[in-house]
Amino acid sequence: MIRTALYAGSFDPVTNGHLDVIRQACRLVQHLVIAIGVHPGKAPMFSPEERADLLQATCAPLAEAEGASLDIVTFGDLAVSAARRSGASIFIRGLRDGTDLDYEMQLAGMNGAMAPEVQTVFLPASTGVRPITATLVRQIAAMGGDVSPFVPPLVAERLAARFAQA
Repeated sequence: MIRTALYAGSFDPVTNGHLDVIRQACRLVQHLVIAIGVHPGKAPMFSPEERADLLQATCAPLAEAEGASLDIVTFGDLAVSAARRSGASIFIRGLRDGTDLDYEMQLAGMNGAMAPEVQTVFLPASTGVRPITATLVRQIAAMGGDVSPFVPPLVAERLAARFAQA
């Protein structure tokens, strides 16, 4: 039986923190589905297609190195619905600190009530990536700062190009 996990998020943009969680997840499962949340009320920096391309380029080599297969999908409904469509039996959630834990425990409880067949697994962020958030990366990039310590090189290039156009 192939164990499939779903890792949902906005990934706007994908950061080294995301890559850390993805690497850990690929060690636990045979198949990882990265699910990009698309919400009409939000105005992301990168389109869903751009985020999918960045995730594919940066995450496929990680998954392959860990012996896992990888799919990237988008969803505009509940994560539990995306998990069911993907055949996932595990939700992957990354934790940076206690604040994340409080929120993620609430989310896990609600998801567990709606989809008891999908188990939430928390993966702690490695020390070097704990302070990284996509929001801070976007803010630093928008103000002309160097985001290369926080994101894969391809993402840093795309962010620089995006803000050079502004």
